[in-house]
Order: sequence, then C-alpha cells, then structure tokens
Amino acid sequence: MKRFLSICLALSFVFSSVASADEGMWLYNEPPKEKIRAKYGFELTQQWLDHVRLSSVRFNNGGSGSFVSADGLTFTNHHVGAGCVQQLSSEGHDYIKTGFYAKTQAEEAKCPNLELNQLVGIEDVTDKVNAGLKPEMSAADAGQAQRAAMSQIEKECTTATGLRCDVVTFYSGQVYNLYKYKKYTDVRLVFAPEFDAAFFGGDPDNFTYPRYDLDITFFRVYEKGQPAHLEHYLHWSRSGVKDGDLIFVSGHPGATNRQQTMAQLDFTRDVAYPRTLATLKRRIELLQEFSKQSEENARIAKEDIFGLQNSQKALTGYESGLLDKSIMDAKAADEAKLQTSYKANAQNAGTPNPWDEIAQAMKLQREIYPQLTYLERLRGFAFGGGLPQTARVLVRAAEEKPKPNADRLREFRDSALPSLEQQLFSTAPVYKSLETVLLADALAEMQDTLGRDNPDVQKVLNGKTPADAAKDMIAGTKLDDVAVRKQLYEGGQAAIAASNDPLIVAMRAVEPDALIARKQFDDKIDSVVRRDGTLIAKARFDRSGFAQPPDATFTLRLSYGAVKGYEENGKHIPYFTTVGGAFEHATEHGNQPPYKLPESWMNAKSKLNLKTPLNFVSTADIIGGNSGSPTVNKEGEVVGIIFDGNIESLPGNFAYSDVESRAVSVDSRGIQEALRNIYGADALADELLGSKGEAAKAGK
Repeated sequence: MKRFLSICLALSFVFSSVASADEGMWLYNEPPKEKIRAKYGFELTQQWLDHVRLSSVRFNNGGSGSFVSADGLTFTNHHVGAGCVQQLSSEGHDYIKTGFYAKTQAEEAKCPNLELNQLVGIEDVTDKVNAGLKPEMSAADAGQAQRAAMSQIEKECTTATGLRCDVVTFYSGQVYNLYKYKKYTDVRLVFAPEFDAAFFGGDPDNFTYPRYDLDITFFRVYEKGQPAHLEHYLHWSRSGVKDGDLIFVSGHPGATNRQQTMAQLDFTRDVAYPRTLATLKRRIELLQEFSKQSEENARIAKEDIFGLQNSQKALTGYESGLLDKSIMDAKAADEAKLQTSYKANAQNAGTPNPWDEIAQAMKLQREIYPQLTYLERLRGFAFGGGLPQTARVLVRAAEEKPKPNADRLREFRDSALPSLEQQLFSTAPVYKSLETVLLADALAEMQDTLGRDNPDVQKVLNGKTPADAAKDMIAGTKLDDVAVRKQLYEGGQAAIAASNDPLIVAMRAVEPDALIARKQFDDKIDSVVRRDGTLIAKARFDRSGFAQPPDATFTLRLSYGAVKGYEENGKHIPYFTTVGGAFEHATEHGNQPPYKLPESWMNAKSKLNLKTPLNFVSTADIIGGNSGSPTVNKEGEVVGIIFDGNIESLPGNFAYSDVESRAVSVDSRGIQEALRNIYGADALADELLGSKGEAAKAGK
C-alpha cells in the first residue's frame, strides 16, 4: 500500500473542482459528449451509443460482459463465469482446473442459474416515484411511499412489456430511472481456460501490474432451445490498441462512494470495513484448512477462496483511501464548502441541515449494525453457506408474497420474483461438507459478536456448540433437494409453519428480530439518506451543474480513457505485456504455483508469437462489477476485456485519479493467439472475427 501514498496529493484536487481527466462512470442517457469531444476530438453519436449499449450485458452474479457474434456468443471474465464452470464440474471432471471447450454447439453446457440482462430502454420516472410525497410526511412515510411507487412502476412495466423492469435510484433519490432489461436465462458454457492461465500469478499478483492473465470465458445465449440471433453485437478488432488510443469501457460498476457525506464515510471506515475484513480473514483461513483435508475439498472450495481473497484485497485497498488523512481532509473541505452554499440559499432557511440528519442516521446504523449483520444480512456472516440463505428466502417469501405488491420488501416485488425463483430452484450442486464448516464458523462468529446470552443466539444454538448445531442443521436439512424447495415455496405460510426442517426452524426463530432490524434500517436510515441525500445532490447541482455522474449502482455505465503506461517509483511501466512475458514471469518465480503456466501453454510455446500483446492498461474509470466489461475502440470494436485494476485504482471507490490508477484489460490479439495456437479453438476464434477459415488473419 506504500505506493498508494504517492497519488494522494494528486487526488486532493478533485474534490473542489469539476470532474477532471477521464473521471466518470457515465449514464448512457447522460453521456459526456462534450468532454470527450474537447479532449479527444471524437463525436459520440446516438447510433454508436445505442449499438454499444445493446451489445453489453450484465451477469446476475456480479459481473459484466458483451455479445460478440450474431449467434449469441457472449464474452466475460473467467472469474465472472467461474461459478457456472464450478457448478458444471464434478469429482473427476474439474473444469476449473482443466478448462472447458465445446467444439460444437451440441457440446455447450447449460449453466444452472445464470441470468444475463441486456438494457433495452431507460425512462426517467422521478416524478412518478415522488408523486405520492407530501411536505408533512416523515422520512419513514416518504420512504415507504417511494418504495411502493417503485414496485408499482416495475410491475406495470413488466406486465406491459414482459421485460425485467428495475427502478434505479441515482444521487440518493434526486433522480429515478426505470431500466428495462431483456433477460436471457438459457446460458451455455462454450470455452474457459484453465484457472492457472486465467488467474496466473494468483493472489500475490491480484490488483497489480504488469499482469499476464487470460481471464476470459465464452458463453452462448439461447432462446427457445436455439442460439439467439442478435442484431447488436461487438465486432472483434484485428489490430488491437496502441499507446494513446482512446478506448471506452461499457460495463456495470457495482458501487462507489464518491458522493457520500463524511458521516457515511466515517461509518464505513470505522465499522463496516473492519468488521467485513475480519470476517473475510477468518473465512479464508477456514476454507484453506478445509481444502487441505482432501483433493475433493480443495476442488469444491477453490472458487469460494478466490472470491473471498479478491474481496479481502479489494476492501483493503478501498480502506486505505479512507485511512489517508489528505484524502479525508480534502473531502471534509469540499463538504464544508457545499454546506456553506446550501445555507446561503434563501430557500433553505429554517430547514434542518441534511448533513446533520444523515449523521444521526449513521449513529443509529452503528448501534444496530450487529443485528443488521448477523440477523438480517446473512450472507457471509451469521448463516454462511447457500442452504441457510435458501431457508431465509423460503421463510420470508411465505410472509411477503400474500401482501399487496406495493407493501412487500423490495426483493419480493412481483417484477423481481422470476429472477429470485430461478436462483431458488437452481440445480447447481450443493456440497454439505462445505456448508457445514461455513455454517459452524458463521454461528461461532455470531455467538462471539452478539454474546452467548443473546436470545437469538440461544434460539439458533439450542444449547449446542456452534459446530454441533451446524452439523445437525446441515445433516438434517432437505433443502438441497429442488423438489423440497418448490414444495415449501408453493405451499406458502402453511407449509413453512408446518416444516420441521432444522434450517427453516432456525430462520423462523430469528425472523421477528431480523425484521425489526430491517424496519429500523428502512425507516430511519435508508429513508433519511434518501430524503437528505436528495437535498445535498440538489445543492451540488446548483453549485456546479451535472459535473459528475452518480455513484455506481450495478447498472450499465460508459467510461472512457487513453491506453497509457505510468511511472511507479521512478520506473516507467509500459502500457502492455506480451505472451512471452508470461513465460518469463513464470521462470522468474521458478515455475512454481501460482506462477506455473498450464501444460497446454508449455506444450504450445514453440508455436506462439511471443511478441503478441496479452494485457494492457488504460485510464478508464472502473470499479468492482466492471469485471468482464468490453474495452472498445472508436469504431465500437472489441480491443480487450476489463479484468482488474492496479492497486492504485482501488481508492477510486472514493476519488478518481489518472496519475497511477489504471484499468487492466486482456488484449484482443492475445485472446486470438491463445485460442488458435494453445487451445486449438479455431472455430471459436473464427466466429469472433465473423468469418470461417481465416486463421491466418488472426491479428498477427
């Protein structure tokens, strides 16, 4: 993290000025046309924007991707697609380890629960969401009215169009847009390289540069049992990129916190990050010990370990920004200036200070954080593993579904149920051995945090140790059976009330207190942040106009920048690496894991053009969720795919800088080289080029 300190001075100026350099994860309906024209001389046309938007897809498991052929071929990272690869594997057929290639469409394997979303329309519904608000309403009542309106808008949209419809909140609630998605739920695996090629360098190289990774996976979307015929897809660049080229990134950044108040940032720094990092540490150690017990344990835990380590390293990088005094001082100074301009506006005279209101909400969030974390927001904490999450969904669905749509918790609204049901009834394999150790550790952490005398702890453990309670619950549950899940879901309240499944019993026991914590959050925290954050956003608009896009929300955004190396500790870091560099990197580390290239690479070395670019960096503004985003040139062609950022990019969660921060892509030319000369996947490589039998023209 020492390298991070060198960029702090450069970061500090961004808080008191209009968005600079190549900053911004921009809305497709508010693109930065003037900024790009002024800096790069390139005109973003509506035709270009529509084509790239319709060629981009969101993976429901937290990543991005793109369509890359007329026949439904879809492109993302290996680490985005690895969930499906893992689910299709079995003992003796470890596709994470060996890779996967379907030479024909008949061999393409269907993913159990993958959903892809294509954004086909955007509509401003701010007035509709706020139509029921009255000046005398409390924050809680206003928040409920807005949530009800959002659910109704989504239901009407889904009923009328058959699309997935999501109302998205921007600027804390100053703007609401209705996003309309076409869903693809028949998604089949086409190609994935070996884990050792996709994640070459392992955790030590994660969030670093130079890199030498082939972090790619190809899927195909189907409709009515046939490959989908796509009007919009991205063509493949044969020439790739060169130094200084303008590139664009079209993807789904998950979340940023650049526009949060100091009180919100203090809560994240002092409470949320430390608690989450502590949990990640203990889960990683737990699964590493589990993996040592057998080869099969190592196989079924590998993807979980990768995800946990990735999250740990990312959060550590984010946290470093909040721990840096110069960044926090600059943010505090900018907030003070904005407060001054807010108070100077005569329209705000005599009204409560929105920053103070949010600070009070954050005080409450600190107080209820243990209950929120260990009773309400289960994943990764009190009830680790997939089966307890399933039990929670079943218990809560039975209570929520009979309610009017507008009165339900947001995740159970009518428009969300098809996606929820796809996950609930997934045929993905369940490993009870893994579920048991995850639940045991999570229950132990719950007991340590809430205390042995906590009523909910006592209800769940029922006098047992966390290990024994977990063992009995997982051994006794039948929720690993899809038919049982369907029976409970369709049986509703009566079926849930009558169930003696130990996980259902545990979830029923904690549900009352979990819902109390949820209501406190919805009414006294989320609603306050929504109301007062809107006032702050308006003050920001009044001061500087639309200078910054909203914080990331896992919705489609457009970023841009230049292909560009950087200086680090007085050393120039070139913008690209090569296939040959991967072999050199392996040799420098004694060809030992995680720097051991797969056998397929070693056998193919003599056939490879070692000078072919493999990875490159750019100044594009990205964050977690952008993984798998296509990197495209001015012609809208694929020149690469985002798979990482360097360590200096992580404080971009709170402030952007292009001094050393870089987005890292796999190069389109390196992908073609690997497909043809390592994996013998000429048919796939030809499909990317929109041709047959053109191996000789593969961008060499």
